[in-house]
This record gives sequence, structure tokens and C-alpha cells, in this order.
Amino acid sequence: MSDQIKHECGIALVRLLKPLDFYQKKYGTVLYGLNKLRLLMQKQRNRGQDGAGIATIKLDPAPGTRYISRKRSNNPNYLEHLFKQVYGRFRGTAPEQLQDASWMKEHMPYTGELLLGHLRYGTHGDNTIETCHPFLRQNNWISRNLVVAGNFNLTNVDELFDELVELGQYPKEKSDTVTVLEKIGHFLDDEVDRLHTWYKPDGYETEELNRLIVKNLNVQRVLRRASRKFDGGYVMAGLIGHGDAFVLRDPSGIRPAFYYANDEVAVVASERPAIQTAFNVHVSKVKEIQRGHALIIKKDGQVSEEEVVEPLKRNACSFERIYFSRGTDRDIYLERKRLGEQLAEPVLQSVDYDFKNTVISFVPNTAESAFYGLVKGMEQKLNDYKKEKILALGKDITKPKKLEKILSLSARVEKIVVKDVKMRTFIADNSSRGDLVSHVYDVTYGIVENDKDTLVLLDDSIVRGTTLRDSIIQIVSRLRPKKIIIVSSAPQIRFPDCYGIDMSRMKEFVAFQALVALLKENNKEHLLQETYERCKAQELLPKDKIKNEVIALYETFSYEEVSKKIAEIITPKGIKPEVEVIYQTIEGLHQACPNNHGDWYFSGKYPTPGGNRVVNRAFINYMENNDKRAY
Repeated sequence: MSDQIKHECGIALVRLLKPLDFYQKKYGTVLYGLNKLRLLMQKQRNRGQDGAGIATIKLDPAPGTRYISRKRSNNPNYLEHLFKQVYGRFRGTAPEQLQDASWMKEHMPYTGELLLGHLRYGTHGDNTIETCHPFLRQNNWISRNLVVAGNFNLTNVDELFDELVELGQYPKEKSDTVTVLEKIGHFLDDEVDRLHTWYKPDGYETEELNRLIVKNLNVQRVLRRASRKFDGGYVMAGLIGHGDAFVLRDPSGIRPAFYYANDEVAVVASERPAIQTAFNVHVSKVKEIQRGHALIIKKDGQVSEEEVVEPLKRNACSFERIYFSRGTDRDIYLERKRLGEQLAEPVLQSVDYDFKNTVISFVPNTAESAFYGLVKGMEQKLNDYKKEKILALGKDITKPKKLEKILSLSARVEKIVVKDVKMRTFIADNSSRGDLVSHVYDVTYGIVENDKDTLVLLDDSIVRGTTLRDSIIQIVSRLRPKKIIIVSSAPQIRFPDCYGIDMSRMKEFVAFQALVALLKENNKEHLLQETYERCKAQELLPKDKIKNEVIALYETFSYEEVSKKIAEIITPKGIKPEVEVIYQTIEGLHQACPNNHGDWYFSGKYPTPGGNRVVNRAFINYMENNDKRAY
């Protein structure tokens, strides 16, 4: 993605199902769980930019001893910095003590059987250490302690906050993370109270009473009550002080979560390949947490998947397939290739099937898989072309030169755009800084034939178009191609996201800018005001009664008209080559990614009621020139 956008966080959970000395004897280290957590997080580093954190819990601690350890970092090299601090706690420990599981658990932090890691990619707010997960809710009752980390955004934080106040709480801030922590924490307290009230009259001693609470605490019930009004996309992972753990997934399956369990470990991660690599297991052994379900790991090691919220229609985020998740997942890799392959025909139509004078490349680096698909599609079309030409030779097929000329045709695949990752733009004056920004990318000279070749560049998606306009197109135009075609493996991004992606301000979307420009050019600007008034009229309606009023605006113009206007917007002033933009269609997206139809940022069809409220609010903010987030 040439336009950088922030996106989903990553989670990693490890539950050791055997005593620590088992791992010491089998794997040679007491820190087996910590090492695996680090590897899971390292393999999901693409899901973090702003910081990382871990928390561990020891089972069956002696009263008065520390059994929860937590460390977070928002250092620029957050993952290295985090684990340097964690492993630094073991520096100076005698070799014989490092090999002694009992001593390590009793005396050293981060040696618990429950381990939770989080990679933060903040969508809003400050990048401070306080915003890094995991979050901790502390209590002297061991079964009331709660550690939470997640990959989520909720659309109705205000509603949930008010509910907490009605329950008698006084939350320290209004954010979805704190709200989730306190919501789950409240019903965890309530469950502990319920069990205490149930067993206390039977005359149990306090120690036995605690054991009964731990054994019978119903995590499913806690989560069901806590999540009753959650509206959004979420994967929420939690550790309870006494040793239970859970990972809850939203009922539409918007955010991803995978798990693996055997007799030694139970593991959860945001991406399947991370588990495959860290534990060397076949893909068939890694399962996806079902929609609306929670993977619950009890203190006694029992692992189960329980329904918490009634599952809705699957609406898994398609951006995970296009861009966010690593392409090392087999299914995602093949889907990205199909996204590119489907674009071969519209590209060839645009260049009039002129293979000889068309150079195809991609914008590094996340578009590479889709680019392989585009090349494959063009080669298939080229084979059809060759077949027609050979059959047309008739008797001349015996003439080697004519046959060789046809067979020598091939798609011109080149590495044209190179990103200079060492380029820095921290400079005071805007004009100098702007010049440096335009040179973040460099090009391969001498490949494109001046004023004759068409240059095709594949990008995985176009959000704002600013990098294309201010850098990529500007610099490739120096190669003097006859025409530049920008191809997006994703459809036009028209609507804000409210489930985790940092795409909340409509004015920043180049597709929305194109829509507004078209309305003005066609004397239909009044439709903006009319849409604004309809959005305002719905503000006080129940969220399930609200509909997306912005969709109708886009229906005023064809998909091709919007694409053409986008091409005009991203064309830098003063360049000679014509610029064209070709987008993937929503139908093409669904064909390439048949099991992940979450496309609300393209189609405006939100999977939860809160989404319609968010898009209308985002449009109101645009009309009122307000930069506030819409949720």
C-alpha cells in the first residue's frame, strides 16, 4: 500500500499445560513459553507500529508473592526493547538456577504458565506507554484480577460507558479499551460474588471457598453478560488472576483469531502462519475461532470453544486478505494472486493488447503477490494471442522467422519502482521537506522506452492517493512513458472503517474527493446538503433504525466516472504522460476472496448497526469541517 494506513493490532496467547519442569527436561529451558510468545509476536510484527506489551500469570502462587508480571514498550524498536528488558531480568542468574524450574517460578518474573502478548497499531489517540496493551485490573482477590489485550474497535463506547456509570462505576477514562476492561471486570466480580454467596452458607473455610470459586467460575457466563451490547469488530484476550484464560471473537468474525492446542500448550494468534512457524505444526492443526465464540482455557487445562454471542453472517475483513495479514498464509497468498489475475483483462483492454510496448511492475512491497497474479493473467491472455497468430499463419507456419517472432512475445515484467527505506524527512521548511518526500521512491532507468511504452504499476489499494501524486507518479514520469496506468487490487475505498483501521475521515479518501468534484462539476452540489440533512435527521434514532445515507451519493455516477476523476486528482501538475486508474471491482473481490466478504469500506454495507451511524456521523463531520473521529 503506497498510502500508509494504520491497522489492526496483533495478539499472542500461550498457555503451558504442563509443569515448568516438563519444558525444562524436554526443551532444555524453563523459558519455553516466553520464547514461544516472543516468536509469535515477532512473526506478527506487521501488526504493530506504536508499541508492544506482555503479561504473565503464575498458577497456584503462595499468598504475598508476585504472580502477575507485565512489561510494555513504546520505544521505536518496541519489540526488541520490550524483550531486552524482560530477558534482562534473568541476567546474572546462576546457570543452575536457570535450570531449576521450581526456583525460577518462585523467584523470577515472567515465568508464569499463562502468557499474553500484544502488538499495538493505534487507530486514534496518543502513542504513550499507557495506551499499550495489556491492561491490568487489580484486586486482592486472586480471581478478580484481570489482564486484557485485544484487536478491536467498538462503535458505541459512549453507550457502554454510560452503562458502566449506571452500574455504579466511575471509569477513569472514556476509551473502548478501558470500557471493555471494566465491563468484563464488573461481571467477573459479579460472578465471584455469586459463587461466594452460593457456597458461603455451607460453611466452607475461606481457602476451600476460593478453590470452589476457581473451579466453578463460569467464564462463558461472564463474557456473555459483558459483551451483550458490544457493537464492533473485536478479538479480546484475557487472563484471570487464578489461571483461567479466554479469547473472544465478534459475532461477524470481522477480526481474525486462530488457535492450536495439544497436550502441552494452547496457543492463540491473530494470524495462522505465526502459529505454524512457532510450533512447527501443519495448517490442518490450526483452527479459526468461530464467530461469536470464545476459546476458554480453564485453570485445570481444559480447553473448549463456547458460544458467547449468537453468530451473525460471516463478514471477515477483506482488507486482511488484500493487505494487512502477511502473505505467508497459503489461502491469503492465493487470494492475492487471484486479485491481480482478475485485473489482466481490463489492463490489456486499456493498452489495446499491445504486449510489446507495455511494461508491468508494482509498487513495493505488499503488492508483490497480487503482481504475480497479474503477470500470470497477462501470460494466459498472451498465450491465447499467440495461438490465434499461429493458427492465422496457415501454410506460413513452416517459416521459422515468422513463428519465432510470435513465440518470442512475452509480458515485459520489470522492477521499476524501488523504495528508499533510508530516506528521512525530518526537516523544518515545508518546501524542502516536500521535495524529500517526493524522493522516498526511486526508479530503474533505461527500461521504459521514451514516449512509446505504457507503464503499468500495480498497488494493492489506494486510500488517499497522496503518495501516488506526490511521489510515485511524479518520479516514474521522468522515465517518459507514453502513459501511466495505476492498477489497484482493491476496489475504491469510499466509506470509513470503524472496526480497527485508521480510515475514519471521509475527506481524506481520494474516492470521496472524486465524488465531491463530480457533484460540483455537474451542478449537483445540492445533493451534499440534502444528504447532510438526512444524516442529521437520523442522529437521534436507535442505531438499528439508521441507514447509510452516503451510498446514494455514489450512485449518482458510474464506477468508471469516479475512477477517471481519481486519475485526474492523483496526476501531478506539469507531467507529460496520461494517467489512468483501474480498480478491482467488488464482485471481483468476492470471487477472489470467497470466504471474506467484509467490504463495508468499499460498499458501505456495514455488518453491525453502529457502522451506519458512524458513516453518517463521518459525513456530518465533513460537512461541518470537523476533524473529530466519528466513533
